[in-house]
Amino acid sequence: MQHRHLNHQNFTLAAIDDVIGRGQRQDWSALRRAVTDDRQLLEKILRVCRAHIQDPYAQRYYLWNLYAKQQLA
Repeated sequence: MQHRHLNHQNFTLAAIDDVIGRGQRQDWSALRRAVTDDRQLLEKILRVCRAHIQDPYAQRYYLWNLYAKQQLA
């Protein structure tokens, strides 16, 4: 996925937010594979999700928040 307003493929906070919020299944799979290579991304995912988790319609962020917490446990 080419992230909006970004000209690289690194998983920055903005890129993670874009993948979770606008991405499709293949984008989520790429993020999940990246997490297996770099577990520090889990902290970034939690940070991004924390900003959206209070919104009852932000189910994607809720899912990724749970995933990141389970992976860290």
